[in-house]
Amino acid sequence: MAGFCMLLGACGGNDNVRPSKPASVAQRHWPQVRPADPAAANAVLMRAIGLVGTPYLYGGNTPQSGFDCSGLVTYVYRDMLDLRLPRTSRELAGVQGPRIAPEKLAAADLVFFGSKGSVSHVGIYVGEGRFVHAPSTGGTVRLDRLDGPYWRDHYSGAKRVLH
Repeated sequence: MAGFCMLLGACGGNDNVRPSKPASVAQRHWPQVRPADPAAANAVLMRAIGLVGTPYLYGGNTPQSGFDCSGLVTYVYRDMLDLRLPRTSRELAGVQGPRIAPEKLAAADLVFFGSKGSVSHVGIYVGEGRFVHAPSTGGTVRLDRLDGPYWRDHYSGAKRVLH
């Protein structure tokens, strides 16, 4: 239950909520899956990775103001591809498109986290088991591993928005 509260705070604005540093966990093999549109996926990844270090701001959706998790996702897709996506992590999880198994993730897929069937956090998959996201108040946009203990335990699925 404590992890669930942490995750809600991660994208919901609670102060100083951060997932714990990953313990040494055996890292799984992440197959490389070619995106349907490699150029679009590359544009999304380069923009998202370029925003690493941008401050977290609950409700934020620009590099100038900072980002929350869904603000980062919607900004990157709008800025690079003029693709308008829903604003919240829960709405993003409901976007039409195939649900993707972890071993079939491709660059630029959206990865979701939550608990008990509820989505409360989103990031952009970059490959090799890593994703870019805006995790918490007081933090910054960063890269994390899906197989880190916190994220592995709260992973709730993925969606492909590039077809």
